[in-house]
Amino acid sequence: MDKLKQRCLSCHACPLASTRTNVVFGVGPVPSSIVFVGEGPGQNEDLQGEPFVGAAGQLLDDMLSIIDLSRKNCYIANIVKCRPPHNRDPLPEEQDACIGYLNEQLAILQPKIIVCLGRIAAQRLIHPEFRITREHGSWTEKDGIYYTAFYHPSALLRDVSKRPDAFADLLILRNKALELKLI
Repeated sequence: MDKLKQRCLSCHACPLASTRTNVVFGVGPVPSSIVFVGEGPGQNEDLQGEPFVGAAGQLLDDMLSIIDLSRKNCYIANIVKCRPPHNRDPLPEEQDACIGYLNEQLAILQPKIIVCLGRIAAQRLIHPEFRITREHGSWTEKDGIYYTAFYHPSALLRDVSKRPDAFADLLILRNKALELKLI
């Protein structure tokens, strides 16, 4: 993983590299049975070089603690490793430039469960027509890995009416992790 991270740190495959402060590679144990994947780093993440460290990260940490998960027993990464300007959605070509790094991370991590945080990650990893409002919390199995998607923590900060669904999704994740004997 360290060699992959070093390659990623020197990447200039897309224009996001020229505006970044830090590459935001990912954090957590290697290997990891449960991996969370967001769309891309925001301002706080870009400044600190770690995924989900701002208000959305604090909410994610709080959510994970409800089901006895933390950054110590799951891995957290993003589709793109550099911050898109003004926290806009990463463009398809930016995702294309970075997806190889994520795929290599996942090969090393060997997860049993991948949780996509938000629509962008779900459309990239589960299926291109994924609709977060209809399909959050549902499971898709591919090559022995179970995929699901949650509302992005930033969306939960903006719209608290989604929080009951997010709590239900956490319980669905906990039940799958218990079924697979991951926690």
